[in-house]
Amino acid sequence: MRSGRPTAVVAGLAGVLALTVVNAPAAQAKDTGITVSNIVVNGGEPIVVGTTKEVEPPFSFSFTLPSGYSTSDPSRYDAYPFLYRGDIGTATDTGENFISPGSYTCYEQSSKKADCEGNLYIDPHPSQEHVDSNADATTWKIGVALRLFKASGGLVAEEYEKRSATVQLKRASKLTANASPEPVTKGKKITVTGKLTRANWSTKKYDGYGGRTVRLQFREKGTSTYKTVKTVTSSSTGAVKSTVTVSVDGYWRWLYNGNTTTGATKSAVDYVDVS
Repeated sequence: MRSGRPTAVVAGLAGVLALTVVNAPAAQAKDTGITVSNIVVNGGEPIVVGTTKEVEPPFSFSFTLPSGYSTSDPSRYDAYPFLYRGDIGTATDTGENFISPGSYTCYEQSSKKADCEGNLYIDPHPSQEHVDSNADATTWKIGVALRLFKASGGLVAEEYEKRSATVQLKRASKLTANASPEPVTKGKKITVTGKLTRANWSTKKYDGYGGRTVRLQFREKGTSTYKTVKTVTSSSTGAVKSTVTVSVDGYWRWLYNGNTTTGATKSAVDYVDVS
């Protein structure tokens, strides 16, 4: 990826790229001759977003320039992937349901080819409108923005290509855990409680997540592997609870594996001393 010299460093693009996309003249929408390949977003894994923290999923891609253009002059071309849902024309014209790179760097492989890597930028803050509805927790498509410029800076051609690859955006989830009593006598019972919540992108809060399968797991002191002890279903408020008999010291936690709209999560561990 880093075998060539940098051809361009593009930083602080959040918002800026979106503006250049939505303000581009429609009359210039024609074939640029730039080809883009090997697009990978977030390592092929879903992107999980909460209610406050900015998320910058990594991406990489390669491009090849048409005749008359060289990687040695990055001011003459532009190429980058983006995420969208719905109609690509609506997304690029309005900026709605459109997620652009935060920054990326390209490394020259030849006079026509370069490999690039960078990060998308997703800010759940209400002012950004990146994920402002729970309906955004779905499958997003990958598109590519391509532009060529004259030496004087004028736009020669611009196009937005659809790609078959997709990325899943998911709402973040959280779990808590508390085991009691502590310490406990060997052969006695403890009760492990907790709560499963998930991000509500409309309200920017975490709500109780009911009806979900949650696993109570235990790791004996001195070992490295957790084992599932009980499986329970969260209540309508997201509460989980299980009572178990203990015999050795160890660590207890809750685990939720997630689903198509919600990311997986595990609680912090609670150590129980057995005497």
